[in-house]
Amino acid sequence: MAEIAVVTDSNSGITQREGEELGVFVLPMPFDIDGKEYFEDINLTQDEFYEKLKNDADVSTSQPSPESVTGLWNKVLKDYDSLIYIPMSGGLSGSVLTAQMLAENYNGRVQVVNNHRISVTQRQSVMDAQKLIRETDLSAEEIRRRLEKHGPDSSIYIMVDTLKYLKKGGRITPVAAALGGLLKIKPVLQIQGEKLDAFAKARTLKQAKSIMIDAIHRDIDNRFADGPDGKHIDIAVSYTPGPGVDAWVDEVKNEFSDHDIFHAPLSLSISCHIGPGALAITATTKIKV
Repeated sequence: MAEIAVVTDSNSGITQREGEELGVFVLPMPFDIDGKEYFEDINLTQDEFYEKLKNDADVSTSQPSPESVTGLWNKVLKDYDSLIYIPMSGGLSGSVLTAQMLAENYNGRVQVVNNHRISVTQRQSVMDAQKLIRETDLSAEEIRRRLEKHGPDSSIYIMVDTLKYLKKGGRITPVAAALGGLLKIKPVLQIQGEKLDAFAKARTLKQAKSIMIDAIHRDIDNRFADGPDGKHIDIAVSYTPGPGVDAWVDEVKNEFSDHDIFHAPLSLSISCHIGPGALAITATTKIKV
């Protein structure tokens, strides 16, 4: 059987160390902070990132250079027949299109997945790819098609604690941010593949949590291919640093007690737009073998 590797980027939330443990290759994402380039989990830790964010540093994301992408691919292909590359959603970054163009020079040995996922849901795609490699005889191209087919079976809902970073990134107007802060609105955002969108407005933290949990229940019951029993749904908690993280994890575990709840920080590429104190919940259909 041909040896197939799985490669992703750090938008998946998979660290370099975890990648080594899982047998996954992770491309670090670049950040420009006050004019200096940093690479996630290489010379920029989560703590350092949030410290710079708190100090109003000018933070922006960019896609990895073609040289860094092909450099990792070439290294991996020395030991594997082919690889499956799972970058962040093409609706949130141009890195998918760039990778697809680069892959044309690899005679089918590189399969670039565009299944419109990011952070914890992107991580689940990595887990699904590894499972398909272990338990089936599918080719890298066939696995890519399976991942893309099931890409829409995924949701992320995020409660934002402050509108400061959405305003800073130009996603809302200064007037809307000031009004929202005055009224103490807790916006709930959603990522359904292509982009970060408004979903609902809450006046309290309790109401925001309820909105997110209800949304996940509706998706499981009505939208995902798995059907209302939800046995093959992966539910995860994600967040940016703040005081309510442990309580949120416990609340979701109690609400979905028949699921094993994975929890991890949101990827920094999302965090730079929403800031600290954000709470999120995700649901993703696991691919059946």
